[in-house]
Amino acid sequence: MQDMIKREIMINASKEKIYAAIANPELVTKWFPETLEGEYSPGHQPVFGFGEHCTSRIYVVDAKPYDYFAYRWVPGADSFVGDVLSVPNTLVEFQIAQESADLCKITLIESGFTQLPAEVMESAIMQNIKGWDFMLDRLENYIKAA
Repeated sequence: MQDMIKREIMINASKEKIYAAIANPELVTKWFPETLEGEYSPGHQPVFGFGEHCTSRIYVVDAKPYDYFAYRWVPGADSFVGDVLSVPNTLVEFQIAQESADLCKITLIESGFTQLPAEVMESAIMQNIKGWDFMLDRLENYIKAA
């Protein structure tokens, strides 16, 4: 079973602009969750809202401006608002690397799928493969328009 999703995209923008789109609570809702409630910083567990009936609590692991942002969440759960660290979860990492003057490579890695319960493991990875392709397109479009 596949344990990790890895995607790389190139965006014509500064590391600062890309990092802000990922790590700033007011900007991340322009392309990823519709809502974000709570403190969006390391050691905290804010809640992403994806539509009327889907919420997902995350645990922000690390934030290193303008290179890295990471959180844990519970994929495969329609709505999860408990303690993320008390149940099997995956690690989502955004790495930002400057390639040239205004070109950056964003590497998204979500890992830990083999630690999920067997009954949700395969559907979670399949859903997130499609989901990350969709969301990274949204991130790129948001940054181009901003």
